[in-house]
Amino acid sequence: MSTSGSCLCGEVNFEIHGDFESFYLCHCKYCQKDTGSTHASNLFSSVAKLVWVTGKDKIKIYELPSTRHIKSFCSNCGSAVPSLQMDGKLLVVPAGSINQDISIKPNAHIFISSRANWECGLEKIPSYEKLPQ
Repeated sequence: MSTSGSCLCGEVNFEIHGDFESFYLCHCKYCQKDTGSTHASNLFSSVAKLVWVTGKDKIKIYELPSTRHIKSFCSNCGSAVPSLQMDGKLLVVPAGSINQDISIKPNAHIFISSRANWECGLEKIPSYEKLPQ
């Protein structure tokens, strides 16, 4: 399987060759801070290969001291991009960086003890196709 992805500004483009083994929605406080949202949505693989097509020189990596939390991002637009973690044994790919539909569904919500209090009951609020008038 081959999957393509990019950052928001299009400077960073990549391909993933191989399958994802899991898909987690992480609600830890670190993921909330680095996404600015209720959770991070990340795909994981120990077998897939990452190929940088363009923009590898634009990628910055932030490792939160004294944790295993790592964020790779485009230095131009700030979009999260894939990272190799655990000494290159684990590929972590932000689901929103993928350019096509993702066939795998999330396996689980994790670190729900840190879930944002305003996240509960969101399925009950109005939904709009685009910005409401």
